[in-house]
Amino acid sequence: MPSRITDASVEAMLTREKAQFLQRNPKSRTLAEESSRHWLQGVPMHWMVDWGTPFPLFIERASGADLTDADGNAYVDFCLGDTGAMFGHSPPELARTLRQASEDGFTTMLPSPDAAIVGRLLAERFGLPYWQVTATASDANRSTLRWCRAITGRKKILIFNGCYPGAVDETFVSLEDGKQKPDPALIGEPRDLNELTRVVEFNDIPALEAALAPGDVACVL
Repeated sequence: MPSRITDASVEAMLTREKAQFLQRNPKSRTLAEESSRHWLQGVPMHWMVDWGTPFPLFIERASGADLTDADGNAYVDFCLGDTGAMFGHSPPELARTLRQASEDGFTTMLPSPDAAIVGRLLAERFGLPYWQVTATASDANRSTLRWCRAITGRKKILIFNGCYPGAVDETFVSLEDGKQKPDPALIGEPRDLNELTRVVEFNDIPALEAALAPGDVACVL
């Protein structure tokens, strides 16, 4: 007879782990309390609390794949800034370049000589001739949706259920029991997203083909 993990054992484990987390992280707890006085949910960006812990860890240093929090606890980082640090935290070459950039000026609303070099390298590396920089991946997706709608004259987009294409309003829709439902977390949205978005299950090729058949989808994310 296979063994079964009971709800009681899971609750006991969570209680034990929570107590250990609180005991190991008093400085992070204090910082979380202080930050909550001025930041919504106590953090600069809301997803920083999406970790299932009583409060977020406050990180003092990141190097390579290693993190050290305010209480001196060390961790191996498998997230790497959600790919923002995919080559490791603070590579020496990048740190040197940023130091030099800080001396030359971070932003002037005009290109620097490096723009021509970086553009050429991007084209060589990825095989695409033209590039544009946005502040975030979400902004890149928003721009792409606008371009696709302008080029095709269509307004609908298609997404895959449960995927995360960034904080793009039209993507806050999911499939529940076969029906599309806007995410209630998207407050203040005046549009009916069901008129703008189609959702299919990931890897369901027949559903994808059926959703594209009317010919009114501008873009698949």
